Amino acid sequence: MSTEATSTRSAPLQRSTPSAQGVDARGIAAFVDALERLPGVEPHSLQVLRHGAVVAQGWWAPYGPDRAHLLYSLSKSFTSTALGFAVAEGLVDLDATVLSYFPELDADVTDERSRRILVRHVAAMASGHREETLGRAAQDPSGDVVRGFLRLPPEAEPGTSFCYNQPCTYSVAAIVQRQSGQGLLEYLRPRLFEPLGLDVETSGWIRDAQGREIGFSGFHAPTEFIARLGQLYLRQGVWNGEQLLPRDWVAEATRSHVENAHAHENVDWQQGYGFQFWMARHGYRGDGAYGQFCVVLPEQDTVVAITSQSPDMQAVLDAAWEHLLPAVSDPQLPADAAAHDEALARRLSALELAPLDGGDLPQGEFTPAAGSEPASLTSITVTGDVVVLTDSGDELEATVGRGAWRDSGPLALSGGGNRVDVVFAETPHRLHLEFTDGRFRGRWETAPLHAPALATLRRP
Repeated sequence: MSTEATSTRSAPLQRSTPSAQGVDARGIAAFVDALERLPGVEPHSLQVLRHGAVVAQGWWAPYGPDRAHLLYSLSKSFTSTALGFAVAEGLVDLDATVLSYFPELDADVTDERSRRILVRHVAAMASGHREETLGRAAQDPSGDVVRGFLRLPPEAEPGTSFCYNQPCTYSVAAIVQRQSGQGLLEYLRPRLFEPLGLDVETSGWIRDAQGREIGFSGFHAPTEFIARLGQLYLRQGVWNGEQLLPRDWVAEATRSHVENAHAHENVDWQQGYGFQFWMARHGYRGDGAYGQFCVVLPEQDTVVAITSQSPDMQAVLDAAWEHLLPAVSDPQLPADAAAHDEALARRLSALELAPLDGGDLPQGEFTPAAGSEPASLTSITVTGDVVVLTDSGDELEATVGRGAWRDSGPLALSGGGNRVDVVFAETPHRLHLEFTDGRFRGRWETAPLHAPALATLRRP
């Protein structure tokens, strides 16, 4: 491919003002207000694209545009995209059985329903299992999650019922990696990331003991990876005039394959499931634990990318439907729309998570109080503003900002008095620390779902 063609494919996203794209900046501002005041919601980044242009973007310090963020199950939508390329290239057949790609397991898998699970079934979370099987599958004596999964007999016929089940996506990822002979990042680099103008070196994917990128979670990437993936799907696989991802794959991945009205208590998780994408009351989305979102709104020609630490994920979507959706639905713009555009841009350029008040920190070495989290954090030493966390045999050193956030690689700290907050800034997570009488007590704001050692709470 010529340099000129490569340059065209990877052109940066266009930037525009909201009003120039028919968006009411007041609605975006109201959405930001809602994110900041809702209990159970802590926003980290926001990008809004309309008609292919970024009309609003912001990062809540210490998070920033160049930082990777753990996407949790939003990783599944990237795994689905890898499957789409593999199907288009003839490497994978959706109507082949999962077992057919692992012939060495043939004698081990005796249940007939397990033997009938197709690739399209695991892509749609329709393996026939009625509950999450990851814990049991991972306990297989071989250490192979695919073997453990296929040896668990489904309770229903594959393809007939929905169950959100991590080994389904793990199997998709394992098939793509086996058939391509490459890891997911390596496989997606020339097919997705480079054409979209994304630097794969800013991303990373957690691997398991088998050396496989786990597929169902573990992808770390900057916010713009989310936005550009959503824009590719919004344009039905076309990027700068080139059909990167087959149009029919996009259609299949983003339509409901299995009814899931009773699968979840929240309404936006009851609208059907595609190939690793959720249908929603408006459009469709990929999402991940603690509020990682790629929301695609075809009727509004809009993509919304969000990272956050938000256990109440329905509240984020409710706020989007209340404030953001009307703002991108061709509203009647006010006469002073340009002034609102400017006010929004100023607001978004100065976003910050509230730091702790400054003040002198207690000095010395501290040991954990009873019940402190995480249990692997065995001591903390404070010397001036420098904090050393000893965890799982590793030492993490960082400097505390007083009344501000101070970056120390993948960590950002703020503190004073007897308190320090540690933000693991390549993940959604924050650890609160309090010091009293030679002891410290740690408390997770949200507990990490993998990587028990603190040193691993970062981009791989």
